[in-house]
Amino acid sequence: MAITASMVKELREATGAGMMDCKKALVETDGNMDDAIKYLREKGIAKAAKKMDRIAAEGIVASYIHGGRIGVIVEINSETDFVAKNEEFQEFGKDIAMQVAAANPIYVRREEVPQAAIEAEKEILRNQALNEGKPEKIVDKMVEGRIAKYYKEVCLLEQPFIKDPDKTVDDLLKEKIAKIGENLSIRRFSRFEVGEGLEKKSENFAEEVAKQLQG
Repeated sequence: MAITASMVKELREATGAGMMDCKKALVETDGNMDDAIKYLREKGIAKAAKKMDRIAAEGIVASYIHGGRIGVIVEINSETDFVAKNEEFQEFGKDIAMQVAAANPIYVRREEVPQAAIEAEKEILRNQALNEGKPEKIVDKMVEGRIAKYYKEVCLLEQPFIKDPDKTVDDLLKEKIAKIGENLSIRRFSRFEVGEGLEKKSENFAEEVAKQLQG
């Protein structure tokens, strides 16, 4: 049976499981929604969604430095200090810090993206589509599709996980919640890159060669 996007969406809304987990469950159960829900519960994935309502106020600050030029610190929360000391939880924190270093997200989740930024992006995408000669009647649909891609670029939870691009960071988070048995939350991060935001000095190439010859 062909698995459609609407089926995946329905299962995700019913269980709170990740998109890839929902798709796999539907494939494994030949598209049967009830069996797919049961499959996710047996795997412990659906339970993760219920745990996500619980308050996570403990945790760690993980860090990662790449080549002395990119540095990231990220706050990952858990419900208890016991889990915060768990080796797998700490490894998860390092993985998220590496993700931020490599993929350079701006926000943790799409709810953090300012509405003004979304509207500005939509305007740019709409003008691009019109300039490409796309018919007016399909432009809005195209814009929505491109906005979804925009979220994947700027929102950490929606990015493909660098160590396993078949799953998103949100899918990985839900897996860890199910496995560890507590609500976990990626609260915030900061990313630093050497020279970022500074106007770098640019010299004429001929003058640079002349200086080297004089030296």
